[in-house]
Amino acid sequence: MKIIKQELQFEECLKQRMEFICEFSKVIPTFINGSIRKLEKTNLTYIEPHRVIVKDITFLVFNYSNDVYISNLSKKIKLSELKEYLKNI
Repeated sequence: MKIIKQELQFEECLKQRMEFICEFSKVIPTFINGSIRKLEKTNLTYIEPHRVIVKDITFLVFNYSNDVYISNLSKKIKLSELKEYLKNI
């Protein structure tokens, strides 16, 4: 089977909000675009989240979502709580 990978672009509004929060918290983020992975000739699709790396911690975000996942998809916080989380690390 062949895996088809298509890169996703950050939703501009989401990226601006993340940049603003990081700027306010005086940290520098690194943005890595997510992707869609499809198995050829099937209807199976996996959406890889965007990654934002701050202080060696990877945050996972999806377009059009207000949740931020910390390191993996098992722990999440609201985007509005990210500033406070960054202050505490």
